[in-house]
Amino acid sequence: MSRMFAKLALSAIITLALSAITLAVIGGFDGSVPSASTTEETHPALGRLEVENAVEPALIFDFGDGNGPVPARRHINLDGSEGGWVAKTAYVAETAYVGPNARVSGDAEVSGNALVSGNARVFGNAWVSGNARVFGAAHVFGAAHVSGNAQVFGIARVFDDAQVYGNAWVSGVAEVCSDARISGYTELRSGFHC
Repeated sequence: MSRMFAKLALSAIITLALSAITLAVIGGFDGSVPSASTTEETHPALGRLEVENAVEPALIFDFGDGNGPVPARRHINLDGSEGGWVAKTAYVAETAYVGPNARVSGDAEVSGNALVSGNARVFGNAWVSGNARVFGAAHVFGAAHVSGNAQVFGIARVFDDAQVYGNAWVSGVAEVCSDARISGYTELRSGFHC
């Protein structure tokens, strides 16, 4: 009986150890999953070889948008700091700033001197451009555009075909959607503007 118990205990310890190693090596605590990339090399005696490239692994990240893990990278900001996650399908200009906890996914674009920071999310086909700022826990998605010197922050959401531009501010719990246009020096702090 004690031999069987010892085998079961050893089996449980090995299983736990392998799970911990898998989480540390493969899973990461930030949602990233390294994936080996390969390159072709020619060996004089063996011919063409497919070689795993361990120096620059491809990364995948789950943006929590229902698409599961997708190829992604961390944005490197102009100051050299490591920014947030950017899906391979999204575009972020070198001149744009993406904070370490911010995320850009789908076919979204962040260009010019735009800033996406805090826990902000830009996804879908959304555009953030010019000197626009999206920060806090704000979300810009769908085919929405935020441009000029506009700011979207707090837990505000701009989506569908909505546009926020000029010097407008959308903050607090405000939602701008459908084909709404918010511009000039308008400040929205709450309500649905659709």
